[in-house]
Amino acid sequence: MSTVTAFPDRSAQQDTPRVALITGASRGIGAAIARRLSADGFAVVINYAGNQERAEALVAELHAAGRAAIAVQADVAEPDDVRRLFAQAREHFGRIDVVINSAGVMPYAPIAVDQIDAFDQVIRTNLRGSFLVLGEAAAQLGEGGRIIAFSTSVIAAAFPSYGPYIASKAGVEGLVRVLANELRGRGITVNAIAPGPVGTDLFFHGKTEEQIQRIAKMPPLERLGTPEEIAAVASFLAGPDGGWINAQILRANGGFA
Repeated sequence: MSTVTAFPDRSAQQDTPRVALITGASRGIGAAIARRLSADGFAVVINYAGNQERAEALVAELHAAGRAAIAVQADVAEPDDVRRLFAQAREHFGRIDVVINSAGVMPYAPIAVDQIDAFDQVIRTNLRGSFLVLGEAAAQLGEGGRIIAFSTSVIAAAFPSYGPYIASKAGVEGLVRVLANELRGRGITVNAIAPGPVGTDLFFHGKTEEQIQRIAKMPPLERLGTPEEIAAVASFLAGPDGGWINAQILRANGGFA
């Protein structure tokens, strides 16, 4: 499947100096990042896996604000899809400066033999997908490029039933540090954002109201974060003030852990 939804006026792209490719950007934190970086002056590539309607609606929203955007369908866990995603971004905008891999899934499953399907699902998207997206970003970005992955602050909490999810994100943190060293001398930063509890569909799914309220009270600020607050961290890392931050995991979590 190859679907691209484009900003209709290509002449408007000439005024946009930098391009950000954001995976998992049709909703939640990824969509908030796309909006924020677009407001920062980036042209944005909005990747989605299956929710074409939401991705196209976000492109239309940014278009209405006079900004450059395209939506490209791709499964981050499939090498051919990842290569096509980057190729279509470069074909449309001519360059890629920032890559943010926010695509992810969060099934709840205990560490048990009969939960191997859930484990494989989350490892496939969160860890294999990160490996492929970060690897392609490393091959494509040049001097001044920024690569941003996503981990989670729940690693420190070690909640029951979060084992597969935590395993996938701990792996992402390892990839970030290794890739930063592999890119030594190329002027490209590699970092990860590790949000605490954030009010997204992914967070709310499968939780009772009591569980939501209990988790929201855990940070000293006693509230959930917002997607916009995480997008602000991504904006910092992608922008001029983030140039000296490298091989780091930024735990944007209100003091959660």
